[in-house]
Amino acid sequence: MQHIILETPGLIISYDYTNKWLYADWRGKHDQESARVGCGLMLEALSQWPSTKILNDNSNVTSMAVELTTWGVSWLHAMYVAGLRYLAWIYPSYHTGNKRVAQSIIHTIENPIVASFSDLPSARTWLQQQRVIS
Repeated sequence: MQHIILETPGLIISYDYTNKWLYADWRGKHDQESARVGCGLMLEALSQWPSTKILNDNSNVTSMAVELTTWGVSWLHAMYVAGLRYLAWIYPSYHTGNKRVAQSIIHTIENPIVASFSDLPSARTWLQQQRVIS
């Protein structure tokens, strides 16, 4: 069962009661600014709905002009401080160009643990298998 926390034209954030994680469903076109705004909303949602896991779904994104910058790395650190331990990141199906660059940056981040996927079932399975060690 999902509880919608926030709904904008470009992002729907909900809490998945069954899996006890946040689900961020990005939609439509995004640029650097809309990505920053959306990430800020995710941090706010995490503070209101504490969870150690997020399913970050970009499969409904139709266009993306976004680079993972030092700001993005700082945002991931802030998410970790807020309690996030695992982030499953689903790339848009069309997205190929910046995928390798993003993956190389993601793999340098120790906390939270970020894994990238090309489909929802794989991301969901991986996230379900992650166990938070106290």
